[in-house]
Amino acid sequence: MSITLALSNALSGLTASSRMAEVVASNTANAMTEGYARREVQLSSQMLGTNGAGVAVTGVNRAVNETVLQDRRLADASAENAGKRTDFYSQMEGWLGNPEEAGSLSTQLSDLEANLVEAASRPESEVRLTAVLDATKSITTHLGDTSDNIQQARMDADKSIASQVSFLNESLAQIDTLNSNILSLRASGHDASALLDQRQVLVDQVSTIVPVRQIARDNDQISLVTTGGAFLLESNPVEIGFSAAGTITADMTQDSGALSGLTINGMDIATDDDRLMGGGSLGALFSIRDELAPQAQTQVDAYARNLIERFSDPTTDPTLSSGDPGLFTDAGGALDTANELGLASRISINAIADPDQGGALWHLRDGLGATSAGSVGNSQILTSLADALTAQSTPSSGDFGASKHSASSLAASLMSEFSSKRQSAEATESFAAARHETLNEMALADGVDTDQELQTLLQVERMYAANAKVMQTVDTLINTLLEL
Repeated sequence: MSITLALSNALSGLTASSRMAEVVASNTANAMTEGYARREVQLSSQMLGTNGAGVAVTGVNRAVNETVLQDRRLADASAENAGKRTDFYSQMEGWLGNPEEAGSLSTQLSDLEANLVEAASRPESEVRLTAVLDATKSITTHLGDTSDNIQQARMDADKSIASQVSFLNESLAQIDTLNSNILSLRASGHDASALLDQRQVLVDQVSTIVPVRQIARDNDQISLVTTGGAFLLESNPVEIGFSAAGTITADMTQDSGALSGLTINGMDIATDDDRLMGGGSLGALFSIRDELAPQAQTQVDAYARNLIERFSDPTTDPTLSSGDPGLFTDAGGALDTANELGLASRISINAIADPDQGGALWHLRDGLGATSAGSVGNSQILTSLADALTAQSTPSSGDFGASKHSASSLAASLMSEFSSKRQSAEATESFAAARHETLNEMALADGVDTDQELQTLLQVERMYAANAKVMQTVDTLINTLLEL
């Protein structure tokens, strides 16, 4: 080997050592950086004719387990989806109220029953009749507030959908730009690892909204397709369309055209199919707006209807004629069974018995249809009202099954329904979270280990010193020759 070739070998070793030290420093500095993938220097031996000519840095690779990364993204999407469902059902439980808590629907029903019993024992007492009226007003207010909260949840979901669609469009455009920039850097021979990290972070964020699979293309380019088969990025990003509603009422649906669905490049896509664009937070928001909240509204409306029907029966209040509104009314009138949607927001107390609306308390004792006050000691109707509250009846609507319920047990059934759904969503969320944690640990195993990086740095230091020693020796040999 010639002195010149020895010098060239040592110089290439110094270059490789410097590059490795640079990569180790980058790895150590970014050990906690989100989306950063550990770098590895790729080395290969150089040849000059039949002689070795040192070492060459052929590239810097990112250590990423794509299979684990893809699975972790799907787990993230599932956890986001279940989390939003859990939040909605938890809110429903809060709106209805825990039966053991003051102010809950069950507690207010118990208060009404107790007040009716007490009023029946002293029918002449206006204080006790007032307590009955206040208890009925509390129930109607509670049902109305619950209905309003359900529609507010739909509005919140609608606004969040608009926000997430906007984020998706911006992120897809940024990923497309990064694709182009990565391609340009690769073509010019530069390292594009930092841009690959940025792109990975964006894809991770997109996948929590809509679960996607990343498809590798030539020259480090990628395409994105949802797990349902809709391409979001293929050469160019798609444009996802959505129009937020200003106000949402119980009768507004996507099928009626009152609420917006999704479009991809101007074409309508199904949002009720959780496979196409669902599975992440976006799918959960559409489910809340178009499925979960409307179902909850239907159940609360069915409860309100059952309550109205219990007190509008002429056998409970003989002064009423068939079709007359009872103690609970539909916006002051008789129940319209063809217009049950939103009933919980309209249920109110019969004005005849409410002094604040021009009525009189004695109607609670003597009957809503009575033309004049009767005997102050007559407790028959008050007793009948208490019996109507505890009577076992099958709800005329809603998904309560064929079982008979009292007003209290029906409220308990309503609460139990949302508790069961919340627990089911929590189980799904816990499973996805556990899966995410496992996959994340597997991904971190391929990440930066600072202890390992420091060990590598010591090896680089020794390698650098050895090559420097070779160069020093070659320099001594050359100087010796020159002195001859």
